[in-house]
Amino acid sequence: MVEILLIGDTHIPDRADEVPPRLLEVIENGKPWEIVVFTGDLVGRDVHRWVLGLGKRVYIVRGNMDYLPLPKKAVFEAEGYRIGVHHGDGVYPRGDTRGLTRIAEEMNADILFTGHTHSPFIKRGLKPSILLVNPGSLTGVWGGGGGSMKPSMMIIELTSNTLKIIHYEMDSGWRRLSSYEKKLVFNGKEWII
Repeated sequence: MVEILLIGDTHIPDRADEVPPRLLEVIENGKPWEIVVFTGDLVGRDVHRWVLGLGKRVYIVRGNMDYLPLPKKAVFEAEGYRIGVHHGDGVYPRGDTRGLTRIAEEMNADILFTGHTHSPFIKRGLKPSILLVNPGSLTGVWGGGGGSMKPSMMIIELTSNTLKIIHYEMDSGWRRLSSYEKKLVFNGKEWII
């Protein structure tokens, strides 16, 4: 089993000042993470340094608001899956299944971690063997296409045929932290959600 911290879209210091303390506590208590994935739009160098210190293997991609020398995409292997990371900008409308499936296919990815919408989602691609996962915005800031306005993140436990996602979300006033689990199974041909 591999554990992955999936975060993105902080927009610090441009749109937010900090990560909500209760989410920060969950993140810091898990250090060092086996794998950390940041889906883009961290914006500041301080956030970049912080994310690099969170895990053993760290993958950060450039978002449309990042002006740091970051790669546009990343690909890595875990538990027999090829995982792609792409911010998701250039896909219209934001979070469009067709556009994200195209990106996953170009990367030859079984799972695509993406951001840009500022709203979390877990969905199958147009090809049922592709899974699309977005953790939402870690700070809950507004995005160009709206967003949930609720700070959120995901912890993923990946095995050879299952993916358990623990989704953490703060209410919009940062008062209450809630979480839920979703277990997905890959039967060799498609993701059962």
